[in-house]
Amino acid sequence: MPPVPVLRPTAVVKTFQKLGWEVARQRGSHIIMTKPGHLATLSIPDHSEVARGTL
Repeated sequence: MPPVPVLRPTAVVKTFQKLGWEVARQRGSHIIMTKPGHLATLSIPDHSEVARGTL
């Protein structure tokens, strides 16, 4: 299995938007995403790159 790539936050947000997630809000350096019908939320750090462990 190939290693997980290091991605920019914009690429991560676009990928989750294609899967039906929506940007709910941004507070400080984190982008919060929600999906209709799900209780969970996603918190994506808006730093220069998203760490492999976060993905």
